[in-house]
Amino acid sequence: MEGSPEKKENKKSSVIIGRQPVLEALGSGRAIDKILLQANTSGDIIQKIRQLAKQDNIPVQVVPAEKLSSISRGNHQGCIALVALIRYMDLQQVIDHVVSAGTAPLFVMLDGVTDVRNIGGIARSAVCCGAQAIIIPDKGVGALNEEAIKASAGALEKIQVCRVGSLLKAIDDLHHNGIKVLVSEMKADKLLPGVNFRDPLCIVMGSEQKGVQPYISKAADEHFTIPMSGDFNSFNVSVAAGIILYEAMMQRR
Repeated sequence: MEGSPEKKENKKSSVIIGRQPVLEALGSGRAIDKILLQANTSGDIIQKIRQLAKQDNIPVQVVPAEKLSSISRGNHQGCIALVALIRYMDLQQVIDHVVSAGTAPLFVMLDGVTDVRNIGGIARSAVCCGAQAIIIPDKGVGALNEEAIKASAGALEKIQVCRVGSLLKAIDDLHHNGIKVLVSEMKADKLLPGVNFRDPLCIVMGSEQKGVQPYISKAADEHFTIPMSGDFNSFNVSVAAGIILYEAMMQRR
């Protein structure tokens, strides 16, 4: 996105091994996807790593020693960080940037979408249709790894990605900034063409199996459904996102 806040870190996936190197990486602001800690690992440095990870919304996963040893044969000291392929952005900063550019926010929130190919496809549609950001939770979403980036045809490196500790808190932040939250549901009364996509808004896409979680759906401002021919179950989540975003783009034109 031209003129967007600096965010990219286009490096191959790699790991940071050992307590002190991980702590230094956190302190430097390096983009980290996840931290793996060996079960029952403790100490002052580990406590500091946990604090900084929580502060930066970086997931910390407790794993057996065998898991760490399978990643590195070196002296990992019970701590390994997985380097992120992209740099995650602060949601409020992205909102401020989009608004200051004089454009209406069009964001996509992913709730439990775990298939990285679907994530890549959604990102590709988002970029093609003019969305400015994707919002993901720090847990319960597929990794933005090389496969996801490949599936997105590089779109994940062109769109702002905001990782948040709570989707519900993110919805509150969106509301406080005048951004509506929309959810697509099979049983909604309103049809997709009847939705006003010219407003500042965020579209929530749910998991492939369960859809949007009930408490997220309840917090949304509006619900709609995509018209379909016949009685087949539903569109694939990536296809559904593409249809919705295309409608948004055409209305905004």
